[in-house]
Amino acid sequence: VELNELLMDKNQEMHWKETARWIKFEEDVEEETERWGKPHVASLSFRSLLELRKTISHGAVLLDLDQKTLPGIAHQVVEQMIISDQIRAQDRANVLRALLLKHRLVSPLHISKKISQVTCLLKNTLLIWIMHVDFLDQPTMAFVRLQEAVLLESVLEVPIPVRFLFVLLGPPNANIDYHQIGRSISTLMSDKHFHEVAYLADERQDLLTAINSFLDCSIVLPPSEVGGDELLHSIARFQKEILHKRHEQEVKLQAKEPKTLHPPLKPEDDPLRRTGRLFGGVIRDARRRYPKYISDFKDALSPQCMATVIFIYFAALSPAITFGGLLGEKTDGLIGVSELIISTAMQGMLFCLLGAQPLLVVGFSGPLLVFEESFYSFCRSSEIEYLTGRLWIGIWLIIIVVLTVAFEGSFLVRFVSRFTQEIFSFLISLIFIYETFFKLGKVLRCFCCLCYCSKILIFMFTKAAFNASQTLNQPNTALLSLVLTAGTFFIAFYLRKFKNSAFFPGTLRRAIGDFGVPIAIFIMVLLDYSIKDTYTQKLSVPDGFSVTSPDKRGWLIHPLGSDGQFPIWMMVASILPALLVYILIFMETQITTLIVSKKDRMLVKGSGFHLDLLIIVVAGGVSALFGLPWLTGATVRSVTHANSLTVMSKAVAPGDKPRIQEVKEQRVTGFLVAFLVGLSIVIGDVLRQVPIAVLFGIFLYMGVMSLNGIQLTERMMLLFMPPKYHPEHTYVRKVRTLRMHLFTCLQLVCLAVLWAVMSTSASLAFPFVLVLTVPFRRFLLSRIFTRREIQCVSVSFLFVDRKNYICRCIFFTCLVISYAVV
Repeated sequence: VELNELLMDKNQEMHWKETARWIKFEEDVEEETERWGKPHVASLSFRSLLELRKTISHGAVLLDLDQKTLPGIAHQVVEQMIISDQIRAQDRANVLRALLLKHRLVSPLHISKKISQVTCLLKNTLLIWIMHVDFLDQPTMAFVRLQEAVLLESVLEVPIPVRFLFVLLGPPNANIDYHQIGRSISTLMSDKHFHEVAYLADERQDLLTAINSFLDCSIVLPPSEVGGDELLHSIARFQKEILHKRHEQEVKLQAKEPKTLHPPLKPEDDPLRRTGRLFGGVIRDARRRYPKYISDFKDALSPQCMATVIFIYFAALSPAITFGGLLGEKTDGLIGVSELIISTAMQGMLFCLLGAQPLLVVGFSGPLLVFEESFYSFCRSSEIEYLTGRLWIGIWLIIIVVLTVAFEGSFLVRFVSRFTQEIFSFLISLIFIYETFFKLGKVLRCFCCLCYCSKILIFMFTKAAFNASQTLNQPNTALLSLVLTAGTFFIAFYLRKFKNSAFFPGTLRRAIGDFGVPIAIFIMVLLDYSIKDTYTQKLSVPDGFSVTSPDKRGWLIHPLGSDGQFPIWMMVASILPALLVYILIFMETQITTLIVSKKDRMLVKGSGFHLDLLIIVVAGGVSALFGLPWLTGATVRSVTHANSLTVMSKAVAPGDKPRIQEVKEQRVTGFLVAFLVGLSIVIGDVLRQVPIAVLFGIFLYMGVMSLNGIQLTERMMLLFMPPKYHPEHTYVRKVRTLRMHLFTCLQLVCLAVLWAVMSTSASLAFPFVLVLTVPFRRFLLSRIFTRREIQCVSVSFLFVDRKNYICRCIFFTCLVISYAVV
């Protein structure tokens, strides 16, 4: 929306000058510098709105005018003014001459670049002409809507099609403020509701009704000396109530409309719709996803994807090394870092080539580590070969997943509501944050207390030939590790925020933001390398493609054991631990797919629950033949991968917040990450220069960034915030505050129970307890909260029939099994 006023220059020549514009907020031209001022919310006088309504009720209204040029439009406007007795016939030439005067634009040196970027978002625009002239006796107005938007040369600073025009002319002594009336119609046209009415109006009365509706939602401030925060809080609270009533009226009107205006989700668009045929879900996933296979490689041609590869490489390598080291400790070296790195590389590359949702990052997880430790203890106490037992579990895994996929068992994912998704996402993010501080705390305790004190005592009592400087410098390890961790996190965090700042040109700013994590890693590694006299623990990467313990095992696992005496009963009984592993992989992979594929991300290529589950589980089952670990869809790494590939909108209105424009849905980044993880064994000498503390910073960054976008995190913050400061979210406006807090507290109780189960000897029951959050949400919360409250706070992924007795039987079985395991 552009406001033009008729002014006189220093040469006493009249011309039109742009004085303000609206994209979302108002921007005014500063008279001294001829620059655009800061975007701000327009504040209007009540009288100007009344005057505007009066002029439209008596002025000329031309709807769907069929003209393509400015002279043709001006001629029709003047004729309509004469017909409506607003001007005299003898004033025709003067008014027409005034409308066709030259337009003076804002200096090109000060034209905002953002305006040229935002043109792609604007379908049409409104051009406003406001002036006072001496040859008229009374104000005259015309509101014009063209039949088609047209480009008016030398009128606008950028080539935007014009669809609406508003003309207001009158004598200077008419006792009305022309400028304020122009601001009023400009603000109205920038309002979404009035804008829609202006497009669809059939007559003058439609515009007047829309103005009345705008007045109903406006606030009039009486003249007083009250100001500051008290006034702002009062206005915000009153406006909140007005908008709430307006929204309720819209909901009532929509309820009266035919249901055909809001068609339900088409069956073919539902990825979990059952076809009723064997393997029908897998076949449908392949038919829906594989036609876009070529574009999965073309869409990777972006610098942002290259930055993602570097970032996610370290994000995938660090858990592989960490969990690999723990696996080696828990299994006495039968499975360690080498096996986990190779498994992550091979299964990752396979999944990225064949999977339906290549944004998933497959990796090892904490629950799988708990199972490996428990199963190894069982095998050792029962004198059963651990790796052979894992092989039979892998065989049963393949059988279970084939049966599940054949009968489209992934449809059970539709029962997983946002309630469970948020708990699981928050739990995984919390694990990453906790592990960062736990491991950093071990470094601080080890090098700041034990090593320092013990070496000082040894030096004092034995008078050994220690280098005093080295002894005293040992505590610096703890300090430097803390600096490396914090530095990596804060540099990556603020460079990501820098991407949407106002510094530097947009291209450079976005490049710095995309490569924020690699820059942080490089700076911290360089800092560590430059400090020669302080020890820091480095990455421990194995040499070559060899097993962790060559003296205990080889690459191929014999199904009958090393001595051919593996018990037959264990071959059959392995179905029970296989079922446990399958539930772990099923829940984590499918919930991760739900989170990555949620509507907010605006993914367009779709996903495949059946196909992805089949690939991950079968690959894991085959890996057991080589003594390699099973993998699953890693939640935090996958969410971080999707976030790093998200492109925020560049063409936003001044003062508006950037929104998700697209996500680079492709297979190249995941494939390269998996390939580089496997290549890490070859470039071990380089990786051994990377401090462990830098990876701690990456862990912390992934955990913190994964908390963004989780509604549970937002509602937890609202627990400590007065209601008057609550944001305008649906669950805030439609649910009472105490009820919303009660829902949040129940989620936190479930989170605490899951954390307790995972941290105790009952950890094997973790997958079953996680499954129990689904019936807890469906059958218990429905008795505490109304259906409307639950829909506002926690909505199911897809519609679920509440009379599904099969689902209830499955959840009851999980309850019994979890109780038995505990």
